[in-house]
Amino acid sequence: MKGLFDMDKLKRIGAIVIVVILIALYITTLILSFMQSPEAKLFFRGCAIATVGLPVVLYAMMLAYKFMSGKK
Repeated sequence: MKGLFDMDKLKRIGAIVIVVILIALYITTLILSFMQSPEAKLFFRGCAIATVGLPVVLYAMMLAYKFMSGKK
């Protein structure tokens, strides 16, 4: 019997959470691109950077985990 925190289940839940966050960032970036206020430009830049930066950071974390755990 597998434990409550099965690694495959955690990976799947984590992937779903990240996909939802990225979709929310894409929608927010799209909405902010049509606004005219100075704050909207600042938030747009932040969302655009997060849209690129989040997957890069997550990929680096996965590589670090594989390296530290010794899995191939």
